Amino acid sequence: MTWMNGFEHRSFDLPDSLAAARVGGNPDGPALVLLHGFPQTHVMWHRVAQALKEQFFIVMPDLRGYGDSALKPGVSEVPDHSQHSKRAMAQDVLGVLDQLGIDRFFLCGHDRGGRVAHRLALDWPTRVKALCVIDICPTLDMYARTDMDFARAYYHWFHLIQPAPLPENMIGDNRLAYLHHKLGGWGTGGMAHIEPEALAEYERCFCRPEAVHSACEDYRASACIDLEHDRTSRARNDKIVCNTLVLWGERGVVNRMFNPVALWQAQCSGEVTGETLPAGHFIPEELPETTAWALNDYLIGPTRLKP
Repeated sequence: MTWMNGFEHRSFDLPDSLAAARVGGNPDGPALVLLHGFPQTHVMWHRVAQALKEQFFIVMPDLRGYGDSALKPGVSEVPDHSQHSKRAMAQDVLGVLDQLGIDRFFLCGHDRGGRVAHRLALDWPTRVKALCVIDICPTLDMYARTDMDFARAYYHWFHLIQPAPLPENMIGDNRLAYLHHKLGGWGTGGMAHIEPEALAEYERCFCRPEAVHSACEDYRASACIDLEHDRTSRARNDKIVCNTLVLWGERGVVNRMFNPVALWQAQCSGEVTGETLPAGHFIPEELPETTAWALNDYLIGPTRLKP
């Protein structure tokens, strides 16, 4: 396939951050926003985007602190880590879309991107036409489930939230080995599914001290301010109002330990549809065609996309 053919890499000057995104596809099609997870960048979507670019106008941002998106110089970090909250990341996504002139859109997020998508759909319900979350359950429910099995599988949820600079220093000069271990884990069984171009981007972006720190701040926020936001939303009985598709890998931690459809149904007033796919955690790269078909069929209905 041609690497990112038909997509333009753009920069966006936002109030607190400098955001980067790849945009392209069908300018007359409905907008589809694809959000990546840890420890990746927007390029995780490249094969999915190629499959969907005739049907959708696609926006693939780098989340705040990942890839080429970052806090602006001089923006101070605060004790509650709210500068990396999922609400702040969602505001960045909306800032990109506002500059592109996009009001309403379909939204899909994998891993950390799914958590940003969850918060965005709660806080700005009129803007999201339909939602898809991939291989996650709600953060609050996953932390509440913590036992020895979960802690072993998701040890990074507890390691990366330790006060700075302990985890940053522990990863230290081993950033490449740490990155490769993560990319091949969680039921994925190695990195054979990752194209050389994508791996080079992950290595370029993650193997910088500031990127490791930003990733830690992302996880610190999830164990702090994000949980406060989630508890407040539940106390108010806020729900995701749009219809939601949940996809998860049969070899992953989510499938082994959770009931994704039931947990998302509890947080949604719209219809929730779910499907287990024959993959580990990194579904959009392990099964790009299947992911693209699932999104296309769910969001706009069956087309000639499938062979």
